[in-house]
Amino acid sequence: MFQQIYPQVNHPYSFELNKDFNFSAAHFIPSEDAGKCMRTHGHTYFVNLTIAGDTLDHNGFLINFSDLKKLIHDQFDHYLLNDLPQFKGKSPSTEIVAQTIYDIVESHLQTYDNQPHCVQVYLRETPSSYVVYRPKEFK
Repeated sequence: MFQQIYPQVNHPYSFELNKDFNFSAAHFIPSEDAGKCMRTHGHTYFVNLTIAGDTLDHNGFLINFSDLKKLIHDQFDHYLLNDLPQFKGKSPSTEIVAQTIYDIVESHLQTYDNQPHCVQVYLRETPSSYVVYRPKEFK
C-alpha cells in the first residue's frame, strides 16, 4: 500500500493510531436512479481507520493493529455486500459501508479496558472517489 495523506480529525485524545488495509467486494445499489451502479460490480476498497484514546493497554497499545484488519477484512472480503446481514434492508453505498465499518469497530473497542474510540473511517471505493465517516460526538 502506498503512503496516503488522510483528512485529519480533531479530537480530545492524547494518542491516535491509523491502520490501512483493503478488501475486495461486490455490491449493487438497488435503485432506479443509481444509474449503472444498479448493476452488480466490484471494488477493491481501501480503508483507513483512525483510533484514538488516552489510555494504553498492558502492551502499550491503544489496540493491536492486526485486530483491526481482522475485524473488518474477514467479514467483507470477497463477498457480495448486499447479501451480508449488516446491510439487510440498507443500500450498501460507500457511505453506508463506511458507517457500518465504524459501528463494528466502535462496538468492538467498547470491550477494551482502556476504552479507545474510532474517530474516523476513510473508505476509498475507486482511485478518484472516497467517503469519510466521523461520529458527531466522541464518547
